[in-house]
Amino acid sequence: MGEQQERRAGGGPTWWRQGPSWWHRRDDQERAPRLPWRSTVLLTVFVLAGSNIAAQGQLDDREHLDPFARVLLFVASGLLLWRKRYPVAVVFGTTLAATLYLGAGYPYGPVFLAVAVACFDAVVAGHRRAAWAAVGVFWAGHALVAHWLYEWLPPSGDAAASWTQEGVIAAWVAAILAVSELARTRHEQWARERAERARAARRRADEERLRIARELHDVLAHSISVINVQAGVGLALLDSDPEQARTALTTIKAKSKEALGEVRQVLDTLRTPGDAPRAPAPGLDRLPELVSQAAGAGLTVEVEGEPPRLAPATDLAAFRIVQEALTNVVRHSGSRHARVRLDHGDGATLRLRIDDDGPATGADAGGSGNGLAGMRERAAALGGTIEAGPRADGGFRVLAVLPLRAAVGASGDAPEEDR
Repeated sequence: MGEQQERRAGGGPTWWRQGPSWWHRRDDQERAPRLPWRSTVLLTVFVLAGSNIAAQGQLDDREHLDPFARVLLFVASGLLLWRKRYPVAVVFGTTLAATLYLGAGYPYGPVFLAVAVACFDAVVAGHRRAAWAAVGVFWAGHALVAHWLYEWLPPSGDAAASWTQEGVIAAWVAAILAVSELARTRHEQWARERAERARAARRRADEERLRIARELHDVLAHSISVINVQAGVGLALLDSDPEQARTALTTIKAKSKEALGEVRQVLDTLRTPGDAPRAPAPGLDRLPELVSQAAGAGLTVEVEGEPPRLAPATDLAAFRIVQEALTNVVRHSGSRHARVRLDHGDGATLRLRIDDDGPATGADAGGSGNGLAGMRERAAALGGTIEAGPRADGGFRVLAVLPLRAAVGASGDAPEEDR
């Protein structure tokens, strides 16, 4: 449809203006690279001046440099100005000019350098077949002139070239291709390394975003759930029991202040990623605080077992898992009783089990999904697992298994920051 509209507008198809795909660089969808003016000027001057010097030693064997020869030398080296944008066209144009130059019997010299540079850039740009074909045609054309067409081409009275000379030229061509292939391999390796570093940076950024999203979800979901329950209590008792309503409002104020402090701490890590947090991350030592907050929301929590000494990351993950599980009980379960059990008897793992007796108050029994996904991500980041689902006898269970070996060293000592 677009091509038909373009033809109606009088433009016709665009392929004839852009040329075939092999005409351009592989990355010609990106911004066109700058023209290498300086290097091209230096090469052109070197080729022209060097050919004049080389001609002085070949006065008896080759034709003198005339204006046509200088034009061919200028074209062969001047085309290199576009070698970054159109490497295939340049390598064929340069080799054609060089073939005409040598076929006309002009002196050997730096014209080979122009062919080498064009071939090098074409191979590095990824056009290996085009570069090999162009250089192969160049060598075949020289061999044809030097061994079969020399009788009809200048200089007059010229004899056939020796095969030794032809072998030297073939070795020169092979060396150009070998160096070009080596450079291409290194270029592709550097490109892969850059791409891998970019992917790693994106991956770290994604992981950091997920971590911050989990922190914000856990802080806000728990705090807002408690605030919501206390607000309901306050509204219900505002007229009949003002003192109890005052207590609910006091709880709302304290919980909102705490939530704001934790959110500020998370946001501070975004603003100053290189600085250490101003306050320590919460851990299982704050489990009594969670129990007290749950009691304020009307949920009685029994705790069995004592938490072991944990590294900050594991301690934070365990705290957030218990916090999220109790938040889900408050929000989604009709039970007003929950049990938290901590077990690390095997010395290798910490088992956190949070149970409630149900029943669920809606379709989102156990949570809406985001909280459970966050818990699983936290556990997986430490090499642990999370199992969550309804119990056979009713209610809901969250079972987290976190490895203790990720929290302590091989000698069994706690990390320095935990002491």
